[in-house]
Amino acid sequence: MTDHKTIERDKATTVAIVGAGVCGLGIAWRLAQAGCRVAVFDKGEAGRGATWAAAGMLAAGVETEPGEQALLGLNLVARRQWPDFARELEAASGLDLGYRSEGTLVVAPTRDDAEQLRFSYEFQRGLGLELAWLNGAEARRREPHLRAGIAGAVYSAADHQVDNRQLALALKIAFQAAGGVLHEGVEVTGLDMEAGRVRGLWAGETRHGADTVVLAAGPWSGALDWVPQAARPPVRPVKGQMLTLAMDPAAPLLNHVLWAPKIYLVPRRDGRLLVGATVEERGFDESLTAGGLYELLDAAWRPLPAIEDLAVLETWAGFRPTSRDDAPILGPSPLDGLILATGHHRNGILLAPVTAEAIAGLILHGEMPVEARGFTLDRFATDARAVDARAVGAGR
Repeated sequence: MTDHKTIERDKATTVAIVGAGVCGLGIAWRLAQAGCRVAVFDKGEAGRGATWAAAGMLAAGVETEPGEQALLGLNLVARRQWPDFARELEAASGLDLGYRSEGTLVVAPTRDDAEQLRFSYEFQRGLGLELAWLNGAEARRREPHLRAGIAGAVYSAADHQVDNRQLALALKIAFQAAGGVLHEGVEVTGLDMEAGRVRGLWAGETRHGADTVVLAAGPWSGALDWVPQAARPPVRPVKGQMLTLAMDPAAPLLNHVLWAPKIYLVPRRDGRLLVGATVEERGFDESLTAGGLYELLDAAWRPLPAIEDLAVLETWAGFRPTSRDDAPILGPSPLDGLILATGHHRNGILLAPVTAEAIAGLILHGEMPVEARGFTLDRFATDARAVDARAVGAGR
């Protein structure tokens, strides 16, 4: 990877960011606050891609799976940053982010489910996560509309939620209020190169000069043919269908974020109940399917049968920006002057504060925080070298 020298924090510093999702806008806001001249480009409307399609869960604890120990460290840093980040952004934008701290429940409707949940609970507790095991009666005291006979549950007080759509709108306002320039409906068509270094980008026939270009195009980051192959991140779209139901805001069926087998449900203060999400390898197919929506409703009804009386408000499909190991790709690329911030998979909202801090730190000071340094593009080259070495050792 190319070494990036510290860029002085003055108004001569220019940064162009491709992608106006939560990560691109978060980075842009931090850089604009530092006095950089920042322009953000998005082929659509800011915040209307993966950010808009998400659910806003900040579940660093209960979502942790075997093999994700390294990612957990980054997720926990982000989770700790979120309360202050939310307060600062609300003050800067004047918008309520819908940040809620009731916590998250993971329920096991059957005894078989409880055995699997107990395994996950023990694994997560072994990593130092603060979780509480509840029996069925204790779970129903927290959420009275849960189905009778729930076999068990896990409660995480520290796994919160935010309204991701409000977050996108707030970042847009705060970034522009800090002096940033937002180009919506403008598609980037190429990089401007000089002597082997990125000097800006092209949008149609218009050149936009920049000291640094940040690629934060979410699930589209790996499909941009104007990014040289060596610098193109291994990111693909993983489709998720979702829907929203209408609860009575004065008497909601649910107050905690709720996880159950094959489903999560996220209540909003205005009465919306988000239900998600399928996991499909179908490229950029935006279609909604009967099977996908049935799968969601059936899985949601099993722990929370009262949803059958709720009206359906909205259905949609979104695309998770997924790397080969489901972890983000942050930092330098092999192309001098091009920085990557993509591949967050299901953790884009959670990792927004730490991503903004890491990439702004790299541009302003020449290095990322320690917790982000293991998530560069380099790790995939290391994996490839390890595979080659094993193959040679095996005589292949």
